[in-house]
Amino acid sequence: MPYARGSPNMDDFDELRSSLTPREDNEAIASYQNTTAVACPSCEEPFDDMVVCKQEFTSLNLDFEMDLCTTINDGSVVLFTHK
Repeated sequence: MPYARGSPNMDDFDELRSSLTPREDNEAIASYQNTTAVACPSCEEPFDDMVVCKQEFTSLNLDFEMDLCTTINDGSVVLFTHK
């Protein structure tokens, strides 16, 4: 069953984002792939993707079950996926 951990300190969000590979950017989300095994700010384990939800209500279509860590940065929900 997926779990969610949350609320790490996101003071270095711009630095974190700059170390990831952009994958998708639209009205609802911005997604980034972790190609360098950066540690998740919530659980300190490497994560697969970071998804920034730009709208208050956003749906995600997931192809399979995965663990998620969550936080908020500048009013946007940020998800870290662990496959």
